[in-house]
Amino acid sequence: MAEAVANGREAGSVTTGASGRRNSDFVQSLERGLAVIRSFGPDQPRLTLSEVAREAGITRAAARRFLLTLVELGYVRSDGREFSLRPRVLELGYAYLSGMSLPDVAYPHIQELVDKVRESSSVAVLDGDEIVDIARVPAKRIMTVSVPVGTRFRAHASSKGRVLLADLPGPELERYFGAVHLDRLTSNTVTDPDRLRQILVQVREQGYAIVDQEVEEGIRSVAVPIHDAGGTTIAAMNISAYATRVSVDAVRDDFLPNLLATVQQVEADLKAQGTHRQPSGSPRQIRG
Repeated sequence: MAEAVANGREAGSVTTGASGRRNSDFVQSLERGLAVIRSFGPDQPRLTLSEVAREAGITRAAARRFLLTLVELGYVRSDGREFSLRPRVLELGYAYLSGMSLPDVAYPHIQELVDKVRESSSVAVLDGDEIVDIARVPAKRIMTVSVPVGTRFRAHASSKGRVLLADLPGPELERYFGAVHLDRLTSNTVTDPDRLRQILVQVREQGYAIVDQEVEEGIRSVAVPIHDAGGTTIAAMNISAYATRVSVDAVRDDFLPNLLATVQQVEADLKAQGTHRQPSGSPRQIRG
């Protein structure tokens, strides 16, 4: 989850209004404090004062004040030269994730699915032009696709993201295309907006998405939507595996039926609970 907090820096700074100007209620010091936290990430877990200032786009003096405040509050540790995040930073992300019942409802079903297909599975929700994993169970293999809860992926290139984008209402989808930059993540990534629109139409019609090495070389996945008791798409579940182990046909013929059956069980539990978007529980992950 600390990785998810850290990766949030990719989303850019916060602005309000069509003109991009901040309103009078905007608290710039809070923005800067969050920028300091977002300076850290999996590729740079430990930073010096100068590095934090550079990453956050603030002065060394300001970075020092924010870092020492975060140290005092228990969110950051320091060895006198370098700073790093402490586990307490997880609270910032879990405040949102713990409000969801979906991870707790889905977890036992994901575990059964992973035990059956012997590949990793996860559930994600859409957040702007990215998806965020809120529940995950990795396969118990020597080599497996293992990603922590809270990890973000670009929606346009992932199977879960395409399922969630395909079910957006027309105006929301148009806003997405009007603002998104379709980054090329691998040689297979679809970056043409017209082609992606065609894919999303197909995904919506068939009810699932298969992605072949578009997020990461060597990874294939299939995803389907999860609906709440009212029929609204609230998340997506996938199965991911190494391309060296499974073909695209195997993903469709072997994984998809099991995935659909699992999602039906999750939806049945959500319906039994009367759950729409009022959750309770924590994000779930079991390490293989």
